[in-house]
Parts: sequence; structure tokens; C-alpha cells
Amino acid sequence: MQVAIAFFSFSVLLYSQVASAALTLPLRTKKGMVVSAHPLASEAGISMLRKGGNAVDAAVATTFAISVVEPFSAGIGGGGFLLMHSQKTGEIKALDFRERAPLKATRNMYLDAQGKVRPNASVNGYLAVATPGTVAGLYEVHRRYGKLSWQEVVKPAIALAKDGFILSPQVSWRSISEYKNRKQAILDNPAARAIFIRNGEFYQPGEKLVQRDLGRTLSAIAQNPQSFYTGNIAQAIAADMVKNGGLISLEDLKAYKTIWRTPVCGNFRKAKICSMPPPSSGGIHLLQILNIIGDTDLKSLGWHHPDALHLMVEAMKIAYSDRSQYLGDPDFVKVPVQELLSPAYAKKRRQEINMKVARPSTEIKPGLNTIPNSKSSESNETSHLTVVDEQRNAVSLTFTINLGFGAGVVTPGTGIFLNNEMDDFAAAPGVPNAFGLVGNDANSIAPRKTPLSSMTPTIITENGRLRMAVGAPGGSTIITQVLQVILNVLEYNMDVGAAISVPRIHHQWLPDEFRSESWSLDALTLQELRRRGHNIKETTPWGNANAIAVTTDGTLEGAADPRGEGSPRGW
Repeated sequence: MQVAIAFFSFSVLLYSQVASAALTLPLRTKKGMVVSAHPLASEAGISMLRKGGNAVDAAVATTFAISVVEPFSAGIGGGGFLLMHSQKTGEIKALDFRERAPLKATRNMYLDAQGKVRPNASVNGYLAVATPGTVAGLYEVHRRYGKLSWQEVVKPAIALAKDGFILSPQVSWRSISEYKNRKQAILDNPAARAIFIRNGEFYQPGEKLVQRDLGRTLSAIAQNPQSFYTGNIAQAIAADMVKNGGLISLEDLKAYKTIWRTPVCGNFRKAKICSMPPPSSGGIHLLQILNIIGDTDLKSLGWHHPDALHLMVEAMKIAYSDRSQYLGDPDFVKVPVQELLSPAYAKKRRQEINMKVARPSTEIKPGLNTIPNSKSSESNETSHLTVVDEQRNAVSLTFTINLGFGAGVVTPGTGIFLNNEMDDFAAAPGVPNAFGLVGNDANSIAPRKTPLSSMTPTIITENGRLRMAVGAPGGSTIITQVLQVILNVLEYNMDVGAAISVPRIHHQWLPDEFRSESWSLDALTLQELRRRGHNIKETTPWGNANAIAVTTDGTLEGAADPRGEGSPRGW
């Protein structure tokens, strides 16, 4: 008992130290709110609400703006997912506008003659690019649910591209240190180099970045969004692919279709949690971890108590192990959604957890008896945004071009950075991708197949009313980031600012590492976790989550991650 009290005391002390030093204060407002990874994008979104637009209008404007001000992380050359909540009907819908493999893609396209994966073939250059879906997704959701004109919601992004914007000292392009390994890919592509490199270096904080080609492209999309898939933009992409050995053709672009999917939903305490279904693994494994935690009273243990951390990490290992075997594009493989989310399965996996000893990842195996029958991780630079309007309609949207600056390829004359999303397929069974995630046959490459994702846009309701919209970038860490923000709000009663700011942990089964932000765990907790057998790796902070919650009096409370440069905007 004394040991438990000691750990709880250290936990409270640590939380209070973090709170006094680095916690973000949430923005509170009554009418509407937009939170994104960049202040200029949040401003673009909130301007739509001020003009009488709804959450969809604001989300579309914010997404296009992010495509301009964060071209290294997400853009119209990539794809993503969104969840939307209608306060009037209580319905939650999910839209899949993820990238698809080109028609010419083959299962072994990244293997050499000896059957070995060719280094960086799925990461750099034209062969790494999958057919983009962002423009189609934004137009689809706006066509169905937007209030303002399409031209109006694209307008802020056009201005940001044509007039330029000042690079923030805070973000430092995240390229100056983090993207040294991406610099050569940019230098190797003349169109990319012409836009983003000056005198052999990336543009620096405080300098203005102007993207005239992208401005013209966005203007064309504002007039006719199909120009991306059947018009001049499509022709430019296809011609450049042919010239440089890429696979995307006019037929791929013309055939691209978004897909409305049924969200995966589950209950945790008093809340109903809905998130993205396959081809994202995010929703399933978020709910799976919550199911394994079950009715364990984490709050009484104390925030970041060793028992709570141990249980969370052991549950993470189980979920990511299952991810490696069972998850893929549901249009190509049978994903056992109901089995993975069943209470009986959660109970079975919970019984495998020894609260005194950490299990090595080598001893944790996928736990279902059935193996999907195949018919034939996003990077830290993904971007997330959340929007809630005056009627309490909500959008939670995550989109990406995968690794920083995608494939390092810009289509000449368009300003569009193209994704390297093909790396999210399993190049070969059991071979980790750029984020250490292991896949199997369920996530093998096939024409028009969607690569498996970790994106986890999530909407939470209580008694049919909106409680929170949340999401994050961060590749394989997305699921665990969203998990911890949810637990911080629902279990530990933190406000959104605190929930997003406090230190995080992560485990993804392979590699067998308990990742912790440096200085986030006190000495006694670290000692106890290591005693139980956890291989703890302290690292620099990661992630860039944001969220909007509805408080008990109906006030909107929003916050962006202090690890990034994002900010909330309200009215």
C-alpha cells in the first residue's frame, strides 16, 4: 500500500511539474471552433464558420490550407480519412479518400531478383507514389454536406499559395533537423528543388514561401475539381509518370473513387467511441486496447502509475501484433472486425497479461484462430484537424503524403508534392516498413488496393450528444496518441489542453521497445517498469495531436499540441 501511495505521489508531482511548465491552456468558446496543425489553416477554417458555413465547409477550407502551409506533411498529392458527426440525426459517417495502388502495381514490385526488398524503392521517387485521393475526398464530402460554394472554401488556400506565407520559427520546417534524410530526394527532383530549395538549402524560418504553381493548380480545382482526375492536372501527372518510370496513368486517376464506410464504434465508460474502420487499423486497435483495459480503474491508480502504464503497454503489444496479421483493405481481404472487437476476445487477451512481468514481444502472437484469406504507416508528417460548428456538427480529419515531402516528387508545373504511400503496403511478408510496422499477406500489394493505415480520426458522443473530436499524426504512434488523449479526458478528467500536452508512451509490438518521452517518467516509476522487464527507450517528444471537447455547460474547449505549431481558432 505504501509503495502504491509513493508511486501515486510521484505521479501527481510529475503531472504538477509538467502542468506548471508546458501545459497548453485550452481555448474556450461557444459558437464554433477549428483546431489544426497550423494557425493559418485554422484561420482559413474559422473564416468559413463566420461566413455561415458549417463544419464540413470549415474542414475542407482547413485541409486545403494545410496542403499549402504544410506541404512537407500532407497535401492534395496524398489522401486520408474523415469522420463526421451530425448533431441533428446523431449519425456518424466515415469517408475513405486514402490513396490506391496503381493498376500496374504488382505484389513483388519492390523485390530484387533474389526476392529481397530493394532499399528505398517504396520510399523515394516515382515508383513509390499511389493514386492520390485528397481532392476527391474533399469534393465528395462538400458536395453532399457543405453549405458554402466550393469556390469559397478553396479560396483561402489559393491566396496562401499565390501570395506566400512566412515560415514560422517554431516549426523550422521540421526539415532543418528531422528531414536531412529527405533532402537528397528533394534535390534529385528538379520541380521540387525549384520550389523548396534555395542556395542548396531549405527555406529558413522567417522567410516567405511562395508556391505560384500550386496556386494555379488550386484555382483550377476551385473551378472544376475533376481537373485533378480527368483534366490538365491529371494529364501533367500521368505524363510525368511515364517520363520517369512511375505507374500512375490517366486510367488510374479517372477511376479513383472515394468510399463511404461504416465507422467502428465501441463503448468505454459512459461514452460511445467511433473511429475509422479498415483500411485503417486505427479504429479497431484503439477500441481493442480500450476493451482490454476494460473496467480497470486507472484513475484510482493515478496518472502514469506503473500498473496503469504496464497494462496499457501490454495491451498495445497485443493490438499491434494482431495488426500485423489481420488488417488490410476490406475490399481485398476479410478483416475479422467483429472478432477483434468482441468482449470475449478482449477478456481472453486480458487474461494473458501478467501484471507483474512484461511479456517479450516474441511471446505475443496474433490471437484469433482464423487467418484472413487474401484474394490476390504514415509518417510523423501526417496532419490532423478537428472542427465543431455552432450546431455541434463535427469533423475529425487526418490526411497525409506519408514520409516528409512524400516521395520527394513534384509534378512539374503543378506544385503538387506526391505521396510515397506505397511504403504502407507490406513489400514482403514480415519485412518492416519505414516505421518498423510489420505486415503480412493481408496488406500485400495489388492493383487498386488501399494500403493499411494507422490514421485514427475519432468522434466521441455521450447520450447521443457530441463529447469530443480528436486525432493525431505520427505514423505507428497515432493509435496510442489518440488512446492517451481519450483516457486523459474521460478517465483522468483533464481539460483538453492538459490531455494533449502531457507526456506520452508508446509500444507497437515490434521493435520490442517501451517508448517514453525523455524525463516524462520519474526515477521510481522507471525503476519499477524495468524491474518488470520493460525495455524502456527514452526519446524526444513525438506527435501533434489536437482535439475539441464539449464541456458539461456546452462550451467548446479546444487545444493543439504544444509539440507542433498548431493552434485553435474560435468564434
